[in-house]
Amino acid sequence: MSIPAKIIELDIAIIGGGSSGMALATRLNGLSATVFEPKTAAERDCCWAFWAHPPQLKEFSQSIQGSWDRWRIIDHNDEIIHHSNQYRYTCLSAKKHLEHCETNLKKSTSLVRSPVENLVPKGNGGQFNANGQRYSAKTIYDSRPPTMAENSLRQHFLGWEISLKEPMENADIATLMDFRVDQSRGLHFIYVLPYSDRHLLVESTMISTQLEDKGWYRNAITGWLAEHNIQVKSQLREEYGVISMATEQPYNPEVNNIGANGGAVRLSSGYAFSTIQRQMAELAQSINAGQRNVPKPFSRLLMFMDKVFNRALNAQPDQGVSFFMATAKALNAEQFSLFMLGDAGFLEWAKVMQAMPKWPFIKSALSQIFSHD
Repeated sequence: MSIPAKIIELDIAIIGGGSSGMALATRLNGLSATVFEPKTAAERDCCWAFWAHPPQLKEFSQSIQGSWDRWRIIDHNDEIIHHSNQYRYTCLSAKKHLEHCETNLKKSTSLVRSPVENLVPKGNGGQFNANGQRYSAKTIYDSRPPTMAENSLRQHFLGWEISLKEPMENADIATLMDFRVDQSRGLHFIYVLPYSDRHLLVESTMISTQLEDKGWYRNAITGWLAEHNIQVKSQLREEYGVISMATEQPYNPEVNNIGANGGAVRLSSGYAFSTIQRQMAELAQSINAGQRNVPKPFSRLLMFMDKVFNRALNAQPDQGVSFFMATAKALNAEQFSLFMLGDAGFLEWAKVMQAMPKWPFIKSALSQIFSHD
């Protein structure tokens, strides 16, 4: 492929116009920036979920699909229901959110609907091709997904957004984990978000090192719906995703990496939206003040604790259900929200540690200490 002779000079290039790329782009004040994203918002549609407090409910109101002040985790022996007065478990439409972000980009920020190729890093920036042009940027922020190592621990899922023939029960409760499904291939649960009593998102989710054929997830969803006597009127869309639960190599380690590519996914849960929004707000504030280094998304202690949890899960996958049930049971709704957001303090951590089986986590902690990971 020939390299264009003319080079277009940029101040800031943001590679990827997803959650992190757009969160950064919309927060830059008067600075020249260009976002490079090949896919439309409709092509990237999925559910982004997080625990929202009131200001966030207002901030993201235009793209909220559903919001619940009650959520549950359930297995064959117990059902834990949390009811929060401070946080709501919230699902955003990625399509609506990204469309809103694109519409509200400042005049100094442009969007190029093209992938980036032939990136040659130099300092904080570099040169690359996009849309038949050659660009040179002083600073590059890359949000393209990181490279996942084979056989690493991953959260993988397939979900259906469906309408129902008849109203469903408990439409005011989000089911975060229903473990009453096949556990033979790894930690498996059904995730259910009722947008109304006739409209919901239902996902089959696995936490394991091996991906399954899409038919396997579909069969799990079909079986769960039949068991709960939920009849589908129509399938509105299907989404599929794979989230790494291990520290991965960035797409290009020689540039500034942000979002999931910059380690903003919570390793023990796969949640990322809140962390990405916080990281991008801090980065935009720094850029607007003249500093362009990407802030760390998590503390070293939180990263260590998440890696210990995942080591224990990898070593004893048959205990995974009890690990998650014990965590939910040990905390009240507000504490659980903070814990899942990565904002837990000493009290929340102490309660979780007290609830966990000691020896598996001691072994995992020792292994993590000596792993140099």
